[in-house]
Amino acid sequence: MTDPAATDPGATATTGSPSELDKMRRRVEALSRKRDEADARLRDLLGSLLPLDDLLADTLHRVGALHEARSARETASAAIALSEQIKAAHLMLRGEFARHDVSPMDVVGRAPDPAEMRIVGTEPHPAWPDGTVLREKVTGFRLGSAALRPAQVVIAVPGPAPEPEPEAPADDDASGARRAQPRRTTRSQRHLPLKPSARRGRRSRRT
Repeated sequence: MTDPAATDPGATATTGSPSELDKMRRRVEALSRKRDEADARLRDLLGSLLPLDDLLADTLHRVGALHEARSARETASAAIALSEQIKAAHLMLRGEFARHDVSPMDVVGRAPDPAEMRIVGTEPHPAWPDGTVLREKVTGFRLGSAALRPAQVVIAVPGPAPEPEPEAPADDDASGARRAQPRRTTRSQRHLPLKPSARRGRRSRRT
């Protein structure tokens, strides 16, 4: 019996393995889907950052109000509002990070991990073990389980804790004003004649 594939060259293309053209078409379709998914994620991320831009623009407005404050009460009120705006912006940004599986590293108290941390300094500490991460100078972040940005850390070394730097003396306008006032002198020291009332008082005491 004659094989149909031998008499019909096109039968192999339809009933056998896919041709190279079909493989190429499938690869293009898969890459196109991945590109569309990446574009959608990027658009979603950028759209989620627009409210943060609005919040930061309002924060700049509040900075201007702080500079234009004319009294201590207005300055304090503007400073509190500005602090709340900055905190809200930070929380909003961290929320968007979490939504995209980005989380800050919590490395304080741990041993340095070269895959996630960069040591940028040392600091003596009487209680913490030698080589332990004492504090972060730059926060590290993870994307999923992979390091997105390494943390820049300061590690502890044996020794007494550094003494705090002395604060600069505050300018005391009131005491400066008191010191600037000239010392008062009596009329006799200034060689001025006595007032008539003072002269009458002296005569009455003599009599």
